[in-house]
Order: sequence, then C-alpha cells, then structure tokens
Amino acid sequence: MSLKDWLGYIESIHPSTIDLTLERIKVVVERLNLDISFSIITVGGTNGKGSTCAILESIYKEAGYKVGCYTSPHFLHFNERIKIQADPVSDDLICEAFTKIESVRKEISLTYFEYGTIAAMIIFADADLDIAILEVGLGGRLDAVNVFDSDCAIVTSIDLDHMDYLGHTREAIGFEKAGIYRANKIAICGDFDPPQSLINHCESIQAELKIIGKDFAYEAHHDSFDFSIDSSFVMNLPLPSLQGFFQLTNASNALMAVKIMEDQLPLTEAAIQQGIASALLPGRFQEVKTNPSLILDVAHNPHAARSLSDSLRAHSASGKTIAIFSILRDKDILGVVEAVSLDIDAWYIAEIENERAANIDTISNAIQKVNPSAHIVPFKNIQEAYQFASNEVARNDRIIAFGSFFTVADIMKLIP
Repeated sequence: MSLKDWLGYIESIHPSTIDLTLERIKVVVERLNLDISFSIITVGGTNGKGSTCAILESIYKEAGYKVGCYTSPHFLHFNERIKIQADPVSDDLICEAFTKIESVRKEISLTYFEYGTIAAMIIFADADLDIAILEVGLGGRLDAVNVFDSDCAIVTSIDLDHMDYLGHTREAIGFEKAGIYRANKIAICGDFDPPQSLINHCESIQAELKIIGKDFAYEAHHDSFDFSIDSSFVMNLPLPSLQGFFQLTNASNALMAVKIMEDQLPLTEAAIQQGIASALLPGRFQEVKTNPSLILDVAHNPHAARSLSDSLRAHSASGKTIAIFSILRDKDILGVVEAVSLDIDAWYIAEIENERAANIDTISNAIQKVNPSAHIVPFKNIQEAYQFASNEVARNDRIIAFGSFFTVADIMKLIP
C-alpha cells in the first residue's frame, strides 16, 4: 500500500481518535522487541513543545550527532512527524514500519497517533541514532510517547487545554503532564509557576526537579541572551532564530536538557550557539511574507494566544492587522479571542475542514462577545479568506493567520 493508503487504513481501524491508555501500545512494542540503544529526551507541556524539540534537534545535529525527532501534528505531509538529521523520512520507510506493526498487533487496535509513534521508534531503532527527541502528543502520563523511557524529560508549560481529557484545572493538567518524568532522574519544568501537583509528583518518584526562574534562568539583551544554572553562566548566546519572546524560555529548557545530558552527549559551546541560531519550526510566529506581512501562528489556546499578542506588539505594524481565524470547537475560543482582541482590526473567519471544527456562528459569537463592534467577515474556507485579505491589504498592513494547525496548513498550501 502507498502511504496514503496506509494512513486511510489506520484512521479507520480504531473506534476513537484519542484513547489515552498505555496497555495496548505496550503489548505491541514488546512484540516488536525494538533495540533502543540511543538516548531519549521527551518533551511535554501545553505550549512550547515543538520549539523546544526543534532547538534540541538543531543543537545536537550541529554537534555532529545523529538525531531523530518525532513531533505532531503535521502541516502538509505525514512525513514531517518523523525526521532524521532534520529531514523527513521517506514514504517507504514509514510504510515498512507500518507493515511491521501490522504483522504483530494481531487482535490489538491502535489509534492513528499510536501507529505513528511506534513507526517512528521502529525507524529510529534501525537508524543507528545517537539521540531521539520525542514530543508528547496529548497530556503525558497516558500518551503513547510515554511508553518509552527517557533519559531526560521536559514539561515546557502548563495551561488549560484538552480539558475534556486532562482535567479542568492547572493542578489536574499538571499531574498529567508530570507523568513523563522518571524516578530518580532530573525533571525539567519550563513553567515559572508550576502547579503543586507537578512538584508533588516529582517528590513522590524522587525525581530531581529543575524549575525555570529558580534552578536555571535566562537574561535577554538586545541581540543575545545569557543562560545560567546555579552559579554558572553561558554568556552572549545568539537569540533563537524562532520568532517570539517566549522562545527564550524554550531555548533555556533545551539548554538545561543539554547540560543534564552532557556526560552522555558532550558538545561544544560553538555547537550550542549555532544550533540555537539555526533552529527552524514552521507556524510559530513565522513571517513568510513582508510588505505586506503574512504571519503564521498555530496558537490555539489562551496561553499561546497571549504570547502571540505579545509578539504582535513587539513587532508592531504601522498599518492595520487582519486576522484569518478559525479554531476547533473543543478549544477555549473565547479565551483565545480575548487574548488578541486588542491587536486585531478585522476578523476574516471560516470553518476548518475537520469534524471538530467550530462553525462560523460559534466563532463570530465569541468575537462579538469580546468586542461587539468588531469587524467580522465570514468566508467559505480559509483559502478564500486569505485570497480576499491579500487583495485588500496595503503595503504597511499585516495578515496574521492563527487558531489551529489546520488554519495555518490551509494557508501554507497557497504559498510557493
């Protein structure tokens, strides 16, 4: 079967898209008897996971190590999820991995994400890696990635998202995120005010918790930043190539992990500097056009939307800002709109082509609730909204497309 055939098949064989249990995937992984001899860093959290993974991947690649990186979701091609040396792996490798899974799973059904996670680890096990960086999909404790033991685990941030699965408070969500930490190992937390549940969990498994702002920190300068752990400093590091002030937090999380792993994977300060400076990740305050500006951002919860607002203000435009906005209905739509409402002059809205999409009325009502006088224009789809906006903007205006990976992906399809 082609990769397209496989993806259609694996979407159809499990009754639910999300099934937060580890028993099924554990059995399949045991049957595969994978030889995992490489180091693993697991990255979870509400926001900042992808950027932290990208920075780690870039640093270790610059240091000369062979690096695998597993992330989700993808924008245009499934292969984006599984990379070796920062390059997406081939259709053939993924299909071969799916075939191996199918040969051993027998009576066990797996979700789309579980299939992808196991496939990534099959590919990595055959690739003679030095290190794999694994991004948690949802939560942590019961996420498929958590089947694989890590040498170091990072929780980037804790905020309200996926509440139907993880709980409705930061304490409940913090406990789920903390599930990726391992007993008697160092646990990194990039949240300046972590929930007590996360702290308590680390104490219960005797993990040594390192919290940003307490055990490690950064200080920003005009064109560089300093990173400190306890009393030691790394001075004059380049600012991350990834845009947004919050990327310094993500870079610091990555640097803390690099420090922890230095006995297993030593590297030079030059590799660290070059890795930070060259890390790339689509869809995170990514300016893909200028004059007028087009910015893509996958912000889909209030925490990420507040960071988007800060970045928009830090990169202020002299003209108007048009939002191309759509979002899934299970997100905190009102909270996202509230976070950026003052930064937006006009809202061009459409419904995402997804079964979980919020409809036009829901999106419009949320915007009007926050700002009754908001200028809102509905469209049939995201691409129509973008094409209309492109014809309307002046040189000093900007378009910001955000609200979902699906929103950003639909714009990416139109950009050469």
